[in-house]
Amino acid sequence: MNVLIIENEIYLAQSIAAKLSDLSHHCDISSSTKEGLKGIDYDVVLLSTNINGQDIYPVIEAYKNAVVILMVSYVSNDTVSKPLAAGAKDYILKPFMIEELVRKIQHFQNHARIRRQNQTYERYLAHTFSGIKIDEDFEKIELPLMICSGYQKYADAFAFRYAQHHKRPLQFISLASSKAMQELSTLSNNNVLYITDFQNLKKSDHKMFFELIDKHPCIISSTEYTESLPCRIIEVENEKHLFDQGEILPIEEYVKYIMTNFQNRFPDTELSKKLGISRKSLWEKRKKYGITKKK
Repeated sequence: MNVLIIENEIYLAQSIAAKLSDLSHHCDISSSTKEGLKGIDYDVVLLSTNINGQDIYPVIEAYKNAVVILMVSYVSNDTVSKPLAAGAKDYILKPFMIEELVRKIQHFQNHARIRRQNQTYERYLAHTFSGIKIDEDFEKIELPLMICSGYQKYADAFAFRYAQHHKRPLQFISLASSKAMQELSTLSNNNVLYITDFQNLKKSDHKMFFELIDKHPCIISSTEYTESLPCRIIEVENEKHLFDQGEILPIEEYVKYIMTNFQNRFPDTELSKKLGISRKSLWEKRKKYGITKKK
């Protein structure tokens, strides 16, 4: 990271710069706020608030896109509250351990990285689900809810849009995982649960499953329709959503769809013949996709 240190105590500024340089950060030092207005993009600005007769607010404004950390000798409205309200991100009280300052910098560095990741994921999800139309009114939907469809992307879009609409975090659990039931036993009430691969769950485990998710807001997806479940069920026509969405499925997605929805209707010999692959390839793909064939 590029770090600007604005501090008139030169020894302190040099000590901070030396420590951060050891951690592979590039540091510039300025002894006045005027000198600190370099017109350079910095990731972090360490700004002393006790440089006599100097205005710190132009610095905060100039580096509003950076992490401005105030270095203060005492806490007051003028040294902390007002600068924070103006856009500074945090403060540290002098004298301080360099390690504590490094911890604060790393915290904001991680926060910035996670924020960039989240923005990327949100753009990617919006692009991925852009062609999927959902007619349900999220305000009127009551959970738990089961979505039965071989078109997994529809269920995914439904869950993410529901959580986004209600501004609640989404927790994902796949019942294809061997640790799924253990995860369900340690749930948080603050999250909307999105549980996939219900078709992989044995009927003997249905009762335990619904006891574990009792009183938790859940959206459950399955590629197979199951009757007599203690929740509302939305059954989506697979062919309509697969072939009328203005998209062409990749071969692998088509093979996965056929295996998931037709493997219980045809023996492996006939299914592999219809797909134009060998039985061995069919078994390998089933293992690759985590598809369980009911006996």
